[in-house]
Amino acid sequence: MPQGSDITSSADIAVLIDAFYGSARPDPLIGHFFTHLDWDTHIPKITSFWNMVLFGDNTYQGDPMTAHVKLDKEHRMDPAHFERWLLLFDATVDRLFHGPKADEAKQRARTIAGVMHHKVAASR
Repeated sequence: MPQGSDITSSADIAVLIDAFYGSARPDPLIGHFFTHLDWDTHIPKITSFWNMVLFGDNTYQGDPMTAHVKLDKEHRMDPAHFERWLLLFDATVDRLFHGPKADEAKQRARTIAGVMHHKVAASR
């Protein structure tokens, strides 16, 4: 993937996800949400999720809303956490990619974060 090209493949999504978690895991505001994860399972699942979101791939198997509602019961997720997630996600996309699919990834992330925040808050 040349620096600054658009997201065009599953390999690009894998690069994006890897780089994003490289920023999110040590983050002082949201890093604690990721300490319990089995990365050998989580990374392929999230990569599959974003392949579904951006390319319509139907291999993703999961229920992100239920997972985040459960996580919220362990570690309350506030608006600031969603904002930081978006900030880091957008910054990662902007650092690595440029083009319509990169813009779509950021827009979809905003939509997903908004819906997820609403559903998590409503579940309390």
